[in-house]
Amino acid sequence: MTGSGLPGGPAPRGQKAGREPWYAPLPPCEATVPCGQGRHVIRWEAGELRLPSHSDPEAELVLAALGGEKARCVEVARIWQRHLADLTVLGIGPRGGADEVAVSWDDVDAAAQATQGGGGGSRVAVARRLASPPAAAMARAAIRHRQYQQEADEASQRRLDMLSLLALGTGFQVRLIGHVIAAHADRADEPDEYGHSIRPALKAALAGRVALVAERWVGIDPDQVEVALHRGDGWGSVELAGRGEQRRLRVSLPVWWLARVWACGLALTGRHLVVAVERAAWPDAQLLALRVPRAEPVSLSAHASDGPPGTPDAPHWEI
Repeated sequence: MTGSGLPGGPAPRGQKAGREPWYAPLPPCEATVPCGQGRHVIRWEAGELRLPSHSDPEAELVLAALGGEKARCVEVARIWQRHLADLTVLGIGPRGGADEVAVSWDDVDAAAQATQGGGGGSRVAVARRLASPPAAAMARAAIRHRQYQQEADEASQRRLDMLSLLALGTGFQVRLIGHVIAAHADRADEPDEYGHSIRPALKAALAGRVALVAERWVGIDPDQVEVALHRGDGWGSVELAGRGEQRRLRVSLPVWWLARVWACGLALTGRHLVVAVERAAWPDAQLLALRVPRAEPVSLSAHASDGPPGTPDAPHWEI
């Protein structure tokens, strides 16, 4: 961790030499955070989280461990780092432009106070149930209590982490989703730390977002969109078949689409469904896009301008 920039995560495996990182089409993003006696800016830029008001976050963490005040900016940066590869983020963050998840820092503070005010009664309850317990029973009860307390503390911390990340705003939420996808896109067939497949979580994240884009693109009900994870080379496929209630849009895209296209605000550009980014350097991008389903993709040049009023972190792309 450094004062000027916090890395967005390890470089994705399998990324070709010379290819721009997934976030190349994204502008910087800022949020203000109540910290100390005022409000400080936290900035995301080129894949890094930056703390302009804190020149030495590591030193501040040491002071906090010795009993000093913990700077919220520094703590938020640590939370960001903890969840850069957390797949549960994909189910919490927004799925589309109108899918805003609004959480304030007051909400975070209220949750923290509720957490600090709870607990503590279980030790008494155990003691009352065991009036004259044998030593072995007391030991087992103590172990169970420690396990319960640890699980409860972890759940409370996780809830506070998620609320803090949501309080940063939609721009940060979308970028965090991009980082999570980048951490897993090249290892979709590998199990997680518990031995479970991560493919269902990645497919669900892709399907929920593609369906909303398809609704705007061709006017189809999101429930009539069938999404699959594309394997192998190429960008995938898009086919429209059937009529009425039997109408189906079948879309197959690689996991990387969520980071390189969706998270960069490029999914629907100039009434085209963007299926890949060929080259990019904010505010310009060369795209591979479809005008209609089953058409051959065409290469398009796009340029970004500032987003609508009130959404400075959401670029508006035009062909």
